[in-house]
Amino acid sequence: MMIKNIIIITFLVISSVLPAQANFNKGMKKAFEYWQNGNTDEAENMFERIAKAEPKEWLPSYYIAQINSLKSWNEKDEAILKNQLDKAQEHLDLAMTISEDNPELIVMQAQILTNWVVFDGMTYGMKYGAKISELYAKALELEPENPRATLCKADWELNSAKYFGKDIAPFCEEIEASVKLFDTFKPESEFHPNWGKERAVVVAEECKA
Repeated sequence: MMIKNIIIITFLVISSVLPAQANFNKGMKKAFEYWQNGNTDEAENMFERIAKAEPKEWLPSYYIAQINSLKSWNEKDEAILKNQLDKAQEHLDLAMTISEDNPELIVMQAQILTNWVVFDGMTYGMKYGAKISELYAKALELEPENPRATLCKADWELNSAKYFGKDIAPFCEEIEASVKLFDTFKPESEFHPNWGKERAVVVAEECKA
């Protein structure tokens, strides 16, 4: 009788989990479809709906943070930039409560802080420079072969070296190493972070020029 009850409970649990997972997958695919077609606002809205429906999933909040970070790279209006990066930070903080010590989230945190430095190096370089380096070091400590951590750390240090007139060769070597890591990297699922190789290849070519 006990075995029968266990089987029934197991069936009920699986029956409730499978539809939820199917809805999550469907929603994520739709969000990526919007994003790939250039409909960034629609993608962001979809990720927000998924995040509310699936409060234990960190990926939707991660992508909301990434979208707002990406939108901020060339933003010149400080008020707009602040709204975007505040939103990015809010959702990244939420993702970090769901998935602690996650190298992908740590890399995204460094990216958001870098947005501020790119916007106003004089104001935010001193404020966030050391923190950005610490974040990349922590991400690589957690996952030494993470290609995004390797690339972004090297890219950050390369641009810093250029700014201060230092030798960029060591960082170009790290960029090359990241390209190889991208070639062998296998994301955990089709929805997990898998970006960065195009940037790595471009920077590697610039290093050779």
